[in-house]
Amino acid sequence: MTQLSHKQYDALERAITEGKRVAIWRRGTEYLVVPIRLRLTEGRESVEARNPTTGDHLVLHLDEVDAIEVVW
Repeated sequence: MTQLSHKQYDALERAITEGKRVAIWRRGTEYLVVPIRLRLTEGRESVEARNPTTGDHLVLHLDEVDAIEVVW
């Protein structure tokens, strides 16, 4: 994925503030996570998230993501 659209950024930011789940596909794997924050580190945008079942912390770089969808 090259870059998120304005609608996708808005939906992701809304999911972060409301604690909604997000489905993120990367390299053929689907991650269903609760995003905690969006950040920029060393020139790369990433989503910090946690697994809603296990509570494990996860960082997904947006330049490696194939697709993203907020699960309402």
